Amino acid sequence: MALKFITAEEAASFVHHDDNVGFSGFTPAGCPKVVPGAIAKKAIAEHEKGNPFQIGMFTGASTGDKLDGELARANAIKFRTPYQSNKDLRALLNSHGAQYFDMHLSELAQSLRYGFLGKIDVAIVEAADVTEDGEIVPTSGVGILPTICRMADRIIIELNCRHPKEIRGMHDIYEPADPPYRREIPIYTPSDRIGSDCVKVDPAKIVGVVKTDEPNEGGKFSPLDDVTMAIGQNVANFLVGEIKAGRLPKEFVPLQSGVGNVANAVLGCMGENKDIPAFNVYTEVIQDAVIALMKEGRVKFASGCSLSVSNEVIRDIYANLDFFKDKILLRPQEISNNPEVARRLGLVAINTALEADIFGNINSTHVSGTRMMNGIGGSGDFTRSAMLSIFTTPSTAKEGKISAFVPMVSHLDHSEHSVKVIITEYGVADLRGKSPACTLHHRQLRPSGLQTVTGRIPGNGYQGTHATEPEMLLRFPRRTGSQRRHAQC
Repeated sequence: MALKFITAEEAASFVHHDDNVGFSGFTPAGCPKVVPGAIAKKAIAEHEKGNPFQIGMFTGASTGDKLDGELARANAIKFRTPYQSNKDLRALLNSHGAQYFDMHLSELAQSLRYGFLGKIDVAIVEAADVTEDGEIVPTSGVGILPTICRMADRIIIELNCRHPKEIRGMHDIYEPADPPYRREIPIYTPSDRIGSDCVKVDPAKIVGVVKTDEPNEGGKFSPLDDVTMAIGQNVANFLVGEIKAGRLPKEFVPLQSGVGNVANAVLGCMGENKDIPAFNVYTEVIQDAVIALMKEGRVKFASGCSLSVSNEVIRDIYANLDFFKDKILLRPQEISNNPEVARRLGLVAINTALEADIFGNINSTHVSGTRMMNGIGGSGDFTRSAMLSIFTTPSTAKEGKISAFVPMVSHLDHSEHSVKVIITEYGVADLRGKSPACTLHHRQLRPSGLQTVTGRIPGNGYQGTHATEPEMLLRFPRRTGSQRRHAQC
């Protein structure tokens, strides 16, 4: 069946008010980049005529401004799940201009198949290649692509020439059977392949192909500062200690790491620490630091859902496919984030907290308990199932005015039962086997030595302590240079 090439505006004509639309990609990687803008223009035109026009949106995770931003500014969103990070969409959600369902990323595809979230009318996907018999080769991110393509009535493809056809073979597309027929997911090492190298669809459902030449919206990360570097060094030193104590195998285990500057700092510091052997990565987002370590021989293999890297790095990968193609594998998010696989592989999971409390509970999503930041993302997929779950956070925010540590989190995403270790620029709180009732200590280094002051957490006005045995020394110091300490019971 011959492919029909159309414009972005013609593609938008296949999207109607009240449709549920699924988009490919995971972070800006792999997301469509021109058809969403055409849909936004259509929505604005309909609104000017006095007609309603809004769509339900299903994505892999966050997207780029050309997707979430364009549609949010056009007031074209009635419903959004599972995760976002766009400032205009965040403002829309927090003003209740659209409904938002924050959910674990590994659950979205199966929730769609189960019928929990309604039908999929249209799938809009980015591809490096598409054949007349319905084989779609994803680009740098997969997300929920296979599920939305199978469920959608209509499929629109953005064929992006920025991504070479030769990346075919870098993907492992697999959908598990639904209950009661589901079997184990047969991944035993991060490099195991269990699926196909493309998404196969009924070609009759492809209503049009839009040719594009759009780069990923992958800007460089901010330069690492003293705080993020200190956190990275504390994580690396903690893991070395775990290896030496025999609590982690000397061969090490696969690593899962979240997204952002802190994650890049952690990976960089782990790579520099030669007491940590070269390791594999089994994660959702593969970032710049992973690629750099791969070139240095410090990362052996990386399995993820997307190449969430800067444009400079993605060009380097594509220019050296002979080197990278057998070291990187991109999977759908219900596989990359699957708790069953995470537990079998025995991951070290490292994610970021907005806020933590003295019991070890974590808030990953809500500023002051009421304003949505981004969402829980994949942190919950990995935290409960990891061999060792670590949360990292700078000790304060807003130039030291707000403490990241409080008596009780204002919103709870990860309970004390899932959180094993919390690490800041000052040190490590190892919560394994500790009583949840703690003594809160505010510690500072002074010229005369270490002084412990029981009482106030900086920035939140809390006074007092609650003591039980065994006593845990969680530390909430002012910033005092590069001095860091390890909290123990």
